[in-house]
Amino acid sequence: MTRRLEVEFPGEDGNKLAAWLYLPARPGPHPAVTMAHGFAATREHGLDRFARVFADAGFVVLVHDHRGFGGSSGVPRHDVDPWAQIADWRRAVSFLETRPEVDPERIGIWGTSYAGGHAVILGATDSRLRCVVAQVPTTSGFEQSRRRVPASAVAQLESSFCEDDRDRFRGKLPARIAVVATAPGMPAAYDDPQAVAFYTQPAAQHAWTNELTLRSSRTARMYEPSMWIARVSPTPLLMIVALQDVITNTDLQLEAYERALEPKSLVTVPGGHFAPYDAQFSVASRAAVDWFLRHLDAQGHDPRTE
Repeated sequence: MTRRLEVEFPGEDGNKLAAWLYLPARPGPHPAVTMAHGFAATREHGLDRFARVFADAGFVVLVHDHRGFGGSSGVPRHDVDPWAQIADWRRAVSFLETRPEVDPERIGIWGTSYAGGHAVILGATDSRLRCVVAQVPTTSGFEQSRRRVPASAVAQLESSFCEDDRDRFRGKLPARIAVVATAPGMPAAYDDPQAVAFYTQPAAQHAWTNELTLRSSRTARMYEPSMWIARVSPTPLLMIVALQDVITNTDLQLEAYERALEPKSLVTVPGGHFAPYDAQFSVASRAAVDWFLRHLDAQGHDPRTE
């Protein structure tokens, strides 16, 4: 039976990153998968389900909370800095390399949504990773924001970013907004009903707060993972794309996939951005398992056939 342990490891700047470590039932060393959650979420937002499928297929799995979220330390809380998150994620890979249960030559990465963009960049820049799975990934933060924010509201948004910069220069704490709008007219990063339902799911509420720094939205508008996608090769890349995604936008993901070089594979599922977590979970998780078995399990062992 798969075991799930509570562990922690040091992040890039001395923060403690809280994580779940899943250990398969059979003896190791095993190939491993490192996983992380998306924008302003926590590992409680549906990642346990994926991790258990991967562990049941014979992989050690590490799922961590980004700094400032969930059980991880870090201040300011609920501040989304993609480059700090990427630096911490490299520490997650190093942590896996130290575990006796892990074969350090067979480590893959799985990222979803915002962290799907991180997985692309890490796949392009960290040669320890043997394969990449990017599920409904952010590929262009600017284009996503341009579609989400009405043109009439852009000037006010940019003004609020500048005022926040001035206030922080004066010694004030970063301004904050909600992650999702739970009331009409509430300033938030997302007001899409599916996003509201996903972030406010009961299973995650003990570990999550509907709050993030305003500057997280500015940084998100500057984040362009697709610039790195051609550099992932020769590391194998799997992209899982939802065909009606209005959060990270289906067409932006498909355009990025076209720029990726071989070896690569594309799996599409019907539905919106959150379909891989629920209605299309079996398709999305099976595609990832098959990718990891193909590229991480040198012996061709598939526990599902036993």
